[in-house]
Amino acid sequence: MSKKIQAIRGMNDLLPKDSELWLKVERIIIDLFTSYGYKNIRTPIVEKTETFCRAIGEATDIVEKEMYSWKESSGESLSLRPEGTASVVRSMIEHNLPREGIQKVFYQGAMFRHERPQKGRYRQFHQVGVEVFGAEDAKIDAELMMMTNSLWKKLGLKNVVLEINTLGSQEARASYREILVEYFNKYKDQLDEDSLRRLSSNPLRILDSKNKDMQSLINSAPKLIEHLDDASAEHFQQFKNYLEHLDIEYKINTRLVRGLDYYNRTVFEWTTTDLGSQGTICAGGRYDSLVEKMGGKPTTAVGFALGLERLMLLLEEQNSIATKSNISIYIVALGAKAQIKSMQIASSLHDALPDAILYNDITLGSFKSQFKKADKANANYALIIGEEELNNNQVSVKPLIDQGSQQSMDLDSAINYFKDNTKV
Repeated sequence: MSKKIQAIRGMNDLLPKDSELWLKVERIIIDLFTSYGYKNIRTPIVEKTETFCRAIGEATDIVEKEMYSWKESSGESLSLRPEGTASVVRSMIEHNLPREGIQKVFYQGAMFRHERPQKGRYRQFHQVGVEVFGAEDAKIDAELMMMTNSLWKKLGLKNVVLEINTLGSQEARASYREILVEYFNKYKDQLDEDSLRRLSSNPLRILDSKNKDMQSLINSAPKLIEHLDDASAEHFQQFKNYLEHLDIEYKINTRLVRGLDYYNRTVFEWTTTDLGSQGTICAGGRYDSLVEKMGGKPTTAVGFALGLERLMLLLEEQNSIATKSNISIYIVALGAKAQIKSMQIASSLHDALPDAILYNDITLGSFKSQFKKADKANANYALIIGEEELNNNQVSVKPLIDQGSQQSMDLDSAINYFKDNTKV
């Protein structure tokens, strides 16, 4: 007997029993982004490795350790995308889209990182992201917060906290880097292996270390927010003013630096304590120099990415309203004429109740066996078509979950009955 084939570790199947929630949440997200004037962009899963090296930074963990890369026969190095922003920026430059004015786009799809799989963090994971090109004012930063805050409300999420920080301009960040390196050099004997490596390559990432033994040292480090240039300080103040007028609560986290080199000025994370150590569900910030760095014309930019796996875990953990299904109807039909009629009725129900879940029995079994399948499907109602219903040009409706009484009525009345009883 041959060995059973299994999925690659850290790359998971989405089974039918779970896909209903995913589809519903994705629809809510896409409808919300569209309502704010964002348009969909889709980029390839595979890009030149250089795309990510130039965008993310060669000294980051992603490029150094986590990318799935290989050489083509031509010698060119290609990689599976580990995040979405670099690909979107490459597309913006290649098609010269910023010349047409401010670009507001969103993307969705699979990303890939070769890291140790754990709950909410996988080697193939899925993100939805938003990017805005050509808008400099803090107003657009605040719009992203307004949009994500609205999303949490639509999904019924609780205990989600907005953390913000500013990384200042590239020049201010470079000056601060020197100050930080000088500080940590005094305490090199207290740094762990990762932090010693980052000290020369990416010292700001030391601030993001989760090593408990280093927390006191990190808390005492100089703060970037105290070394800002005037323009960045004013931009951050404007951002906070917008949030306060929108009644969006936030807390300033001076250790929030984000893991990618391209960020400047505004950075933010939406976090929760309900998922243990994997508490970030949405994060992003400004990357005003990235378009130019990747070969395009100077273009301001800001965006975020939202991890769907973690979001689904949080929805399930909180038993959010987003996990509740729409009304579901199981059509039970007995006999050849009833089967034909069931198809006509199913077509009418799909048109009249586009959000309902309809099961039109295809086993052609007895009433008893069809009702068993209706129960197994957790249908709210059975719509019954038998000989009596055919003779009277009616259908019978029987509640299955609430165990109400069975009623006979014409199809229009049944449709109105279902509309009146649809869960919102």
